[in-house]
Amino acid sequence: MTRSAATSSVPVSSNGRTVRDPRLDFFRGIAMFIIFIAHTPRDWWALWIPARFGFSDATETFVFCSGMASAIAFGAVFDKRGWLLGAARIVYRVWQVYWAHIGLFFAVLLLITSFDQVGTLTSKHWSGSYVESLNLAHFFNRTPDLVIGLFTLTYVPNYFDILPMYLFILAMIPIIMGLSRISLWAVFAFVAAVWIAANAKLFGYTPIHFPAEPWSERKWFFNPLGWQLVFFTGFAFMRGWIKPPAVKKQYIIAAIVIVLISLPFAYFRLYGARPEPHHLSALYIAEWSPWFKEMREYMRPLIGKSEFGLFRYIHFLATAYLAWVAVGPLGSRIRDWGPFQFVVDTIRKVGQQSLAVFVSSLVIAQFIGMLFRVFGNHWDMALIGNLLGFALLIAVAYSVAWFKSQPWRKQPASPATAIPHSSAVSSSPISTGHPSVSDGVPAAKID
Repeated sequence: MTRSAATSSVPVSSNGRTVRDPRLDFFRGIAMFIIFIAHTPRDWWALWIPARFGFSDATETFVFCSGMASAIAFGAVFDKRGWLLGAARIVYRVWQVYWAHIGLFFAVLLLITSFDQVGTLTSKHWSGSYVESLNLAHFFNRTPDLVIGLFTLTYVPNYFDILPMYLFILAMIPIIMGLSRISLWAVFAFVAAVWIAANAKLFGYTPIHFPAEPWSERKWFFNPLGWQLVFFTGFAFMRGWIKPPAVKKQYIIAAIVIVLISLPFAYFRLYGARPEPHHLSALYIAEWSPWFKEMREYMRPLIGKSEFGLFRYIHFLATAYLAWVAVGPLGSRIRDWGPFQFVVDTIRKVGQQSLAVFVSSLVIAQFIGMLFRVFGNHWDMALIGNLLGFALLIAVAYSVAWFKSQPWRKQPASPATAIPHSSAVSSSPISTGHPSVSDGVPAAKID
């Protein structure tokens, strides 16, 4: 493939602005709700999220959709303004996400430290340290060293490991866009080589990792060298470098078979002690046959989450294909739900503001986890806690969208201030409150 083949397939409206694909926001929104459940302490709803029934989970969805969104938001800058300004746009985004990571750490640290300082937050259901529950006591014991480690990303606690991985992958975009000007085969070869560097153990070599804490050998839980594969798969689809597969019966059957085959080997806790509450545990495969446990251990290098094992990638592609088929061409099956369309629209709104929602979800998850520890996590409290968490995520999404619309910059529609129709095309971004498209760059954004 040559440079001429590397053209974007991002849909653009007649006025030159990027058209948002409803499927992208819809699946990102679903991923945000699932990630919230997965991060909430003592939330047994986490026993029933998709990750418990397959190798891949909502993290793959989040990263894949982020790759697609990045192709929309940043690809146009590279195309219209050149590589240098495109790279500058990436640096600016990395800067934003970096400070979101730092702010998130201190926000969660403040919250759980406050919980530990308030004695009324102990109960018969749980007694312990909220700080220690996230393994953050080291930060208070070794503050001078770990402050430096936090800001240099050499101290990355497990709860805060997604954004550093995302930062690293974002920084790879200028390299990918540069290689795409040479050949798409160069892009694919580079992505494959980087993934192999994280999974070198499969070939008898030492994989490349990044240190996560100075007092141990622990590495970043999400190795960006492995996870960039799923990110740039989404990026390539949206850029038009890879054509989407056709909807065929044999493809659907193959995807279903892959999903079903992975089910007995899915989640490691299914092989250990039965989780609480007992009667609500997910599939308890240890009661079926120990053979599944032995096979899972044998496959561990291929299903590892840290390095993004090959079987996780295959499983994700199968589930993504089934989801893509299920929502119909261009998301036709999520466009008109009649009186229930507000459900889809709400999910999409959460997906549109995914960075703000994700950062907020980790803080909200600790708050809901505190409620479970104080009041218990039986079915009624689990329902109340999760619905409250969902409501807060939705409130964050709509609030951020409102602030981003900059309503204070919009001119009221009145005879004294109305803009004549003939001058609307030449109005400035300040008067309209919308990004300018006069330079030919689609006004796409990534959240």
